[in-house]
Amino acid sequence: MESNVLTKKWWHDAVVYQIYPRSFCDANNDGMGDIAGIISKLDYLQQLGINIIWLSPVYKSPMDDNGYDISDYQDIAAEFGTLAEMENLIAEAKKRDIRIVMDLVVNHTSDEHPWFIEAKKSKDNPYRDYYIWRQPQADGSVPNDFHSYFGGSGWEFDAATGEYYFHQFSKRQPDLNWENPKVQEEVHKMMNWWLDKGIGGFRMDVIDLIGKEVDKKVMANGANLHPLLQAMNKATFGDRDVLTVGEAWSATPEIAKLYSNPARDELSMVFQFEHITIGWHPQNGKWEPQPFDLIKLKKVFTKWQTELSDSGWNSLFWDNHDLPRAVSKYGDPGKYRVESAKMLATALHFLKGTPYIYQGEEIGMTNVRFDSIDDYQDIESLNLYYERTAAGVPHEQMMEGIYENGRDNARTPMQWNSDVNAGFSTARPWLKVNPNYTGINVQAALNDPDSVFFHYQKLIKLRKELPIMTYGQYIPLLDDHPDVFAYLRAQDDQRILVINNFSAKKIALPLPAEIQGIQGKCLISNYQPHQDLAETITLQPYESFAIAYTQPAA
Repeated sequence: MESNVLTKKWWHDAVVYQIYPRSFCDANNDGMGDIAGIISKLDYLQQLGINIIWLSPVYKSPMDDNGYDISDYQDIAAEFGTLAEMENLIAEAKKRDIRIVMDLVVNHTSDEHPWFIEAKKSKDNPYRDYYIWRQPQADGSVPNDFHSYFGGSGWEFDAATGEYYFHQFSKRQPDLNWENPKVQEEVHKMMNWWLDKGIGGFRMDVIDLIGKEVDKKVMANGANLHPLLQAMNKATFGDRDVLTVGEAWSATPEIAKLYSNPARDELSMVFQFEHITIGWHPQNGKWEPQPFDLIKLKKVFTKWQTELSDSGWNSLFWDNHDLPRAVSKYGDPGKYRVESAKMLATALHFLKGTPYIYQGEEIGMTNVRFDSIDDYQDIESLNLYYERTAAGVPHEQMMEGIYENGRDNARTPMQWNSDVNAGFSTARPWLKVNPNYTGINVQAALNDPDSVFFHYQKLIKLRKELPIMTYGQYIPLLDDHPDVFAYLRAQDDQRILVINNFSAKKIALPLPAEIQGIQGKCLISNYQPHQDLAETITLQPYESFAIAYTQPAA
């Protein structure tokens, strides 16, 4: 079997660690995580073995959407620190062979950005066309019925100029007008300013929305999207050896190839979310979660692994700052928390693509169930809770949706130890700590050689040592098994067999003929290592393992 002919890139065998700064580590004890706190934990991340940090936004912001509403792209929010500290973080990370990937939020700005403050002054202000404005309809109503993703209309009236401005998210996040070449020039200039500081690239927030066609109500994948990205590539990162990943909720494999095929000069890869959205209600979305279906999940993984095998690149992730904790979503946060957290790690990290770890995932942090809606901070959860309960959705139903899929599940403070506030801060944290921090924390994980942390550390090390994990072909097995996700990675005569039990049951598993009787080396396991495979094997609850072997000549 031929090896993949992709041109090798430094980020192909890298592992990315996402930091949500306000929840990671609070060095000055004001209840809010900060850049100094991140610097203090770089040795911990070096020990884990990651080589990229994706940093959620630390730019100056009024924090209407926790920093995804930027008022100055070239300054740092005071609660996170200073520009000098940011430069120090880049330098200290580099000493540990870790690159910083910045979060690029350019679909919209804050309404406190100087461009928008100017734009509101008059219809003929030079910055007016940096944003999207429309006249009211004849009856004074909104230009069209587009509904914001955070609830309510996507149009906000500006009394001073008598026009509506457009926003896909909060009304305090006005959308930029990417049809204006000056907007493109300003963004490109800002990106180069950061690249010149030595960052390792950009994660691009909702980048599939910048080509929007507002009057047609086409938001994702507008006609100009890919020309805009190609222009961005040419003007900024195209000739630099950096990682670029676009958040693209609308991506299909065909669209993902447009972004990530190297011949097209766009991005390194995209985040697609099909494996996430299959668990949502077709109409009511994530607030009405559907029962977990492993067969559906496997089909999605197999589709993406197969479609992007030769032209493009996959990003691999279970969770991020917008998603619930993986062990609560797909595993067992109770009795089998450790086993299922390790299983999920193994299932993901042996796939082809670049894996992303979200802070706390490496110690098996879980979702949280706060007693009151008042304990939540997330603007999306709060807006939609009040909107939907006012429309008659029962309180209990909305709370169950928030418990399962609300964004604050991922944003509770990082659990460092069993001290007050999980060692995150001595002050009251901006968001309450998950009460289970006394048992689930970094200190406990580092003191236990069999912890989830060391399982992740081993997976990261294996990826760097075994090119087959990066470049080998993906071959699915046992497609129709309702509880087991199994696959092969293949490169020349080398094979890795990966088997994952996604259930709390013991399973007697008849193996496909082609892998019966193989003898190999167990690379990793969350129970006793398997070495030789009979016709049928017994899997323990949430058991998973990977075996490397050589395929005999035909």
